[in-house]
Amino acid sequence: QVQLEESGGGAVQAGDSLKLSCAASGRAFSTSNIGWFRQAPGKEREFVATVRWIADRTYYSDSVKGRFTISRDNAKNMVYLQMSNLKHEDTANYYCAVHSGRFWSDTYSSPEDYDVWGQGTQVTVSS
Repeated sequence: QVQLEESGGGAVQAGDSLKLSCAASGRAFSTSNIGWFRQAPGKEREFVATVRWIADRTYYSDSVKGRFTISRDNAKNMVYLQMSNLKHEDTANYYCAVHSGRFWSDTYSSPEDYDVWGQGTQVTVSS
């Protein structure tokens, strides 16, 4: 079983950059597809980005495409989310999660298809 812990959140100004980290424990991490989601107060959890276990494929939501970059280092059991040109609407609690592995390319944006979640890290962007 993989366990996840996010870090790197904080309060920044619009236009700034921030890099989130997701530290994983467990032998299954290197063969797991990992996603980043976010949830703002009063809103549903929203897909942000995902990376395949061998890092050869990534997907992004339209709202962050071109501004965020997901990456991973399996040797360190880490997944990262580099966020640039942050906007006020990026304010949310950000979570990393492990995909169930079933039909990832068709279900990567659905929170229900992720089995394990971290506790989240808060990102606040002031306009």
